[in-house]
Amino acid sequence: MKIICIGRNYSEHITELNNEKPEEPVVFMKPDSSILLKNFPFVIPEFTKEVHHEVELVVKINKVGKYISPKFAHKYYEQIGLGIDFTARDLQAKLKAKGLPWEIAKGFDGATVVGEFKNKEDFTDLTAIDFSLLKNGVCVQTGNSRDMLWKIDELISYVSQFFTLKIGDLIYTGTPAGVSKIDSGDVLEGFIGDEKMFGINVL
Repeated sequence: MKIICIGRNYSEHITELNNEKPEEPVVFMKPDSSILLKNFPFVIPEFTKEVHHEVELVVKINKVGKYISPKFAHKYYEQIGLGIDFTARDLQAKLKAKGLPWEIAKGFDGATVVGEFKNKEDFTDLTAIDFSLLKNGVCVQTGNSRDMLWKIDELISYVSQFFTLKIGDLIYTGTPAGVSKIDSGDVLEGFIGDEKMFGINVL
C-alpha cells in the first residue's frame, strides 16, 4: 500500500507558505507506518516543536492501473474520504533550506490520519466537495475540490505515469489554506459537508 501525497494544489495555501506555484503537481510519498491507528491519539514527537495540521480529501484506489488516461481515471476509485497530513514544519523548513529531502518531516509514525470514506455516488458533484477541519470547536480550515489546481482524475492520471497504482493505495489531494500549529490538548475534527469523518486528540 502506498500513500501518495500532492503538495501545492490550492493557490491560497501556496501563498500562505510563500511557495512558488508549480507547473506540474508536486508529488511525495509517505510510508504506511505513518498511519495513525484508529482511535489512537496523536502524540507530538520529541524532535519537533511545530507540527502543523493539513486536512485533505483522500482518494482510495480500487483497481490496478498504469498510464491511466484522465477520461478513464474515474474507473479507478469508488470512495473519497478525509485525512490529515501532519507536518513537522520546523524540521521541514530546515531541510528545505539546505535543499535536502524532507520525508522525515511528513512520514514519521502517526503523521497520517485516515478518516472515514464515502462512496463517490453519495456526492452530487465530485468537483464541488466541501470539507473542513475544526480545532477545539473552531473552524480553522475550509476547502472545496473546485479550488484544486489539478482535479482528482487529473491527479490519478499524472501519478500513474510514474507509479503503478494498486488496490488500497491512497492519494492525498492537497490541503487548502489555514494550516497551523497544534498543541497538546487540542481536539481536531474533520468534516465532509456536515458529516464527521474523524476526530483526533492531540497529546
